[in-house]
Amino acid sequence: MSSPFSRADVARIAALARLELTETELDLFSRQLGGILEYAQSIRQVDTAGVPPYASTLPGEPGDALRDDVATASLSREDALSNAPQGDRAAGTFVVPKVIG
Repeated sequence: MSSPFSRADVARIAALARLELTETELDLFSRQLGGILEYAQSIRQVDTAGVPPYASTLPGEPGDALRDDVATASLSREDALSNAPQGDRAAGTFVVPKVIG
C-alpha cells in the first residue's frame, strides 16, 4: 500500500511550519506520517459498541476527584507583586512585555 502522505505533502506542511527538511527527512517523515495514519485507520475498525463514551483506568466513577477541593491561604497581593519588576501595587497589576503585534 502506498503512503497516504507524499513527499510533496510533507514539504508543503514543512513550509507552513517554516521547517527546512533534507531529502532524507522528507522520505522519513512521509513514511512515518503515513504509518501513523494507517494505524489510526486500523483503530477506527475496532468495535466499541459496548464501551461507554468515557472510561477511566482510575478507581471510582469518571469525574470523581482524587482529593477534596479545600481552599487554602495564598500569597497576599503585596507578596505577589513584590516579585514583579514593573508591578503597580496600587492597581494590583503586573506589567508584562507585549507579545502580539
